Amino acid sequence: MRPASAALLLRQTSRSFYLTLRVLPRAVRPQIALAYLLARTADTVADTELVPPEQRLEALRQLRQRIRNTARPALNFTHLAAHQGTHAERKLLEQAEASLAALETLDPADARRVRDVLDIILSGQELDLQRFAEASARNVLALQTEAELDDYTWRVAGCVGEFWTRLCRAHLFPNAPLDETRLLADAVRFGKGLQLVNILRDLAADLRKGRCYLPQTELRRLELAPADLLNPDNEARLRPLYDRYLDLATAHLTAGWAYTNALPWRCARVRLACAWPILIGLRTLALLRTARVLEPTRPVKVSRAEVRRLLALSVLAYGAPAAPPRPTSER
Repeated sequence: MRPASAALLLRQTSRSFYLTLRVLPRAVRPQIALAYLLARTADTVADTELVPPEQRLEALRQLRQRIRNTARPALNFTHLAAHQGTHAERKLLEQAEASLAALETLDPADARRVRDVLDIILSGQELDLQRFAEASARNVLALQTEAELDDYTWRVAGCVGEFWTRLCRAHLFPNAPLDETRLLADAVRFGKGLQLVNILRDLAADLRKGRCYLPQTELRRLELAPADLLNPDNEARLRPLYDRYLDLATAHLTAGWAYTNALPWRCARVRLACAWPILIGLRTLALLRTARVLEPTRPVKVSRAEVRRLLALSVLAYGAPAAPPRPTSER
């Protein structure tokens, strides 16, 4: 895949990540961009709801084998591409082979890192499809335990923090005197925090697809069933649990902030690329504190104007704050 085509696809599929990618140093930008494109390809496969779950699972398995380099037949996602609602998503599936070809051009060590993280991400997507194969608005299914929730956030996002760290360590600051164990632990929590923000923000929309990522064991303590969350009137009953997960997401992002500040001072581009999703995530959590989170007609989203403001302020105040900012919860 040509760099210009990849950049255009990235911009069309994720404006927020595209901003992060643009600020990264060139030494790590192609590897992270390619890993993201292939992860988004897998995500698009998993989310094609007009195609039966078993067919999506088979497509994910084929993609996973090709990424592992253990299957040679070329991928043919034409039937999946036909069901996409946007041009960018169709292109992602149509150009899956081109993305895989780009993987072969990477340095062998980098290609191995990309393959390893994608293998974990796809395992999480496959598990997700299996768990929710029978889910629908009339049959709301939930994760069973907090351990399952933690495992899911690790597979689809926490592992990305570790991949990002090892890649940047190898190319940007191989000899920096860092606490490697602490750095990797905070990197994993960083990724988990970002995914938990997505889960909490998308709760109402996911419920109407029959998916509840809040564990059933915890809901039972509040005498709630997953289907009860379809009724916005149950917001007050849910709030103690929901707020606990807001606190957990905040703690994870705070670890992400510690991770960002632990990176070498001279790596300004990487530090900013880490700071931006934390700032947006913290602002989203602040909005969720007062939002009607079970009301599907009022999704919470940080405005583009505010995103631009946060990015600009972070550049102007680079390196100033030792602790993460505390966004207000005012709408």
